[in-house]
Amino acid sequence: MITALVSIIGYLAGCLHGSQLVSMYKKVDIKNAGVKNAGASNTTILLGWKYGVLVALIDIFKATFAIVLVLYILNENGITGKEQTLLIYISALFIILGHNYPLTMKFSGGKGTASLVGILLAIDWKIAIIGIGILLIFTIATDYLVVGVLCMYVSFLITTYVFFGPEPTSIVVFLSVLSIAKHLDNYRRIINKEETRLSSMFSKK
Repeated sequence: MITALVSIIGYLAGCLHGSQLVSMYKKVDIKNAGVKNAGASNTTILLGWKYGVLVALIDIFKATFAIVLVLYILNENGITGKEQTLLIYISALFIILGHNYPLTMKFSGGKGTASLVGILLAIDWKIAIIGIGILLIFTIATDYLVVGVLCMYVSFLITTYVFFGPEPTSIVVFLSVLSIAKHLDNYRRIINKEETRLSSMFSKK
């Protein structure tokens, strides 16, 4: 019962899309324009960095809020330790699934990067600092966000194993594979020198 509850909370939170809200406000179909992704990076490409940051903040903090809510529910029900950790990771899994395959967008959403950042912030501050730090370092160093995202997932995988063991790590393995699959077009564009660079995104107003 509790597993179903935290899964539902995660999925419904994931379905709250920052890009969808901005799309309705700006009357721009973000999902089907630009690089055809319902996320902060494509919003930045289409509408500029201010709207991109807004979408990112919505997608980050919906995930953080969901994890904090799940943590409160688990504590109220006396669920602690390894069981609590595993349930939090299950909720995190469904946040990403909700973001990537939202009911509100006919199961075709984003790629989950900003939501993962929000998840890291809620799970453990040490994991968050390491993961977000690596995201920023590799993104800035390569000028490609997708490279930083890949490195952040590798970091999340390692730190989860170190801090929490194999069961939560198995969930991160699945999320990492899902992220790689979602970003295949980005990798192809990098190879073909067609991928939008971070510096060019933030040159937009």
